[in-house]
Amino acid sequence: MARFYPALFVFLWSTGFIGAKFGLPYAEPLSFLLTRYVLVIVLMTIAAVVAGAPWPRTARAWIHLAVAGMLMQAVYLGGVFLAIKQGLPAGMVSLLVGLQPLLTALLAIFVLGEVVRRRQWFGLVLGIAGTAMVLSGRIEGGFSLTGVLPALCALLGITLGALYQKRFCPHFDWRTGAVIQFLAAALVTLPIAAHFEGFHIEFTGQFIFALSWLVLVLSLGAISLLNYLIRHGSAVNVASLFYLTPPVTALIAWVLFDETLTLIGCEGLVIAVIGVALVRKA
Repeated sequence: MARFYPALFVFLWSTGFIGAKFGLPYAEPLSFLLTRYVLVIVLMTIAAVVAGAPWPRTARAWIHLAVAGMLMQAVYLGGVFLAIKQGLPAGMVSLLVGLQPLLTALLAIFVLGEVVRRRQWFGLVLGIAGTAMVLSGRIEGGFSLTGVLPALCALLGITLGALYQKRFCPHFDWRTGAVIQFLAAALVTLPIAAHFEGFHIEFTGQFIFALSWLVLVLSLGAISLLNYLIRHGSAVNVASLFYLTPPVTALIAWVLFDETLTLIGCEGLVIAVIGVALVRKA
């Protein structure tokens, strides 16, 4: 089953747009995320207690998990949601965050001592080119540059968080680890949400569906798979999978919401897949 995990991760991660599409009209972004974090903490705590899952034995392990969770959850998700709130099109957000594999490859050389081969560099360039082609018809003009900063923060958050976790906490129980990581994300998000938002949420059926999807599918499913992939693969190989997220998201939007999928977008999808294949088989 492990060989199917990368494909399953890409599919689950790509469905994250469903939460934003259905949930954000009924909730402020950070309040939405904070509610998500709290639910994940409750569910994973129950799962950990029932299963008798081991907790980290040292304070250092707790701190490392908390830092990784803060970067990969609070900074990344907060940046994405705030960028969209500031008016930056989702396609542009995806494109900026899609630079992660290239940034990861550069940093992995110095942080983890990984060797990135020429074939992998070529694959990384193909991946970003394919992603840009997929999103070329989905990026609207006239957006405010104020949304670029939180999008760049999201890029740094997911990149540094994955590298930090790979370096300092590669082995931990996925249930107790999730509790610690989402607790750290909640503690960081709470004061910011309290200062800038009013915790306004309309619990409509559409919002409850979006929240449930993000908690069960993304936070419990996709994040657990991401932790597994980080633990068992190189940082560059794992990061390359994020090139496939925008193309797969575009396919899902085409199927479910009848959004336009152009010929150049289909060509970009093929190029992105080839790029990821070159990175992972090098």
